[in-house]
Amino acid sequence: MRILLINPKYPVTFWSYKYALRFISKKASFPPLGLLTVSSLLPEDWEKKLVDMNVNPLTDKNILWADYVFIGGMAIQKSSAIKVIEKCKKFGKRIVAGGPLFTMEYEDFDEMVDYFVLDEGEATIPLFLKDLESSKIKHIYRAKKFPDIEKSPVPDWKLVNLKKYASMNIQYSRGCPYNCDFCNVTLLNGHRPRTKNKQQILNELNRLYSLGWKGPIFFVDDNFIGNKKKLKNEILPAIIEWRNRKKFNFSFTTEVSINIADDDELLRLMAEAGFDNVFVGIETPNEESLVECSKFQNKGRDLTKSVKKIQKFGMQVLGGFIVGFDNDPPSIFERQINFIQKSGIVTAMVGLLNAPKGTKLYKRLKKENRITGNISGDNTDCSINFIPKMNYEVLLNGYKKILKTIYSPINYYERIKIFLREYKPLDRKISKPNFSEIMAFLKSIWFLGIKGKERFHFWKLLFWTILKKPRLFKTSITLAIYGFHFRKIYESYV
Repeated sequence: MRILLINPKYPVTFWSYKYALRFISKKASFPPLGLLTVSSLLPEDWEKKLVDMNVNPLTDKNILWADYVFIGGMAIQKSSAIKVIEKCKKFGKRIVAGGPLFTMEYEDFDEMVDYFVLDEGEATIPLFLKDLESSKIKHIYRAKKFPDIEKSPVPDWKLVNLKKYASMNIQYSRGCPYNCDFCNVTLLNGHRPRTKNKQQILNELNRLYSLGWKGPIFFVDDNFIGNKKKLKNEILPAIIEWRNRKKFNFSFTTEVSINIADDDELLRLMAEAGFDNVFVGIETPNEESLVECSKFQNKGRDLTKSVKKIQKFGMQVLGGFIVGFDNDPPSIFERQINFIQKSGIVTAMVGLLNAPKGTKLYKRLKKENRITGNISGDNTDCSINFIPKMNYEVLLNGYKKILKTIYSPINYYERIKIFLREYKPLDRKISKPNFSEIMAFLKSIWFLGIKGKERFHFWKLLFWTILKKPRLFKTSITLAIYGFHFRKIYESYV
């Protein structure tokens, strides 16, 4: 059996880092972890090929080779997924579809896809394989319960060229204990965090290490700290011991909730384990809007103080922000700008509120006859799929004002300095730059320091870093490159 696994093209967005990737000569940020895991769930004796369209084009030869085409993806990849399916159908190929996009919107593909293997693959792929063996395949496969991911295999890393990516990825847990009304994570993965054991994590780290990977790794969990006790007692100590044994400073990124700032021991262990970036869904400084969306874990706390505490433990906070809540006042745009600047959150991903199908928010807005369509999957593309309480033009113009302000060179570069003053990385050593980092620095001098409209701010930051924070020089230049990407994306929206 010959299986072609296809990851549709991811559009150019704030999250794609397309313009930043050019500085380090990489094609994409991450490989498609879901499809790599699916491959490991299929029989070992099957022939498998992966086409990640963010790295390589999908050719007719690829399609003709396959007996079955497996396609996955997220909502933001929908447009590309449709084109891929249409192309494969022209060659008469049988399509098997799964992943978040198809699990949430399979009705939109009902006439196009032969077999839907939905929900989590550990639960539904065995059912599909059993029926395939008996030639009694059903159109749709759904899971009756969330699977035990301690039975999840090591992803099939041999299918990808690691050199094409900026980072690798690992999943430790699925599910989130919180209930934010705009989020579909709990619909897909449930409230109870299900976790892998420490040996699974070490096996995945060892596999990447054996393949020669020495770069950053992203733990793609919905909320990495959902089970704090297990993290502190088992997982983080095991990662710390593993890093010490390998004598290589792997760096990790993940997603956490803001209440990580309440646990000094957890912060210390994560920093010691190599976590130097955490994405936090801050959403809004407006308490009424936090209550509206059931983001109670953020309510009643000094959010700026929490962010700065995380930074002082050696982790950069990448922040997620939203405008468009019913309770957002006219002042929300200035308040978001002021909060982002004061907190020193350099990578501030601000988006318009959208209502994914099936969420509590979607159901409420549907009942109020305010839903206008499906989400695009990119909440930063200036689109919205419901009628907001605030005047739409006021909301859109206010949103664009936030982006224009926080990504303007003067504010962006000042925010880097605010962050670097607070940032206290655990590793005080200055590592020798590799060839890729040297080339990225040289490119930054040309594109940012000579050609770029931000060149005055770039040189000012460069010399400030050399004088004030020389050990953070690499971090400073990296953030300057990210700013170039963010400005290019913003400029494409206006």
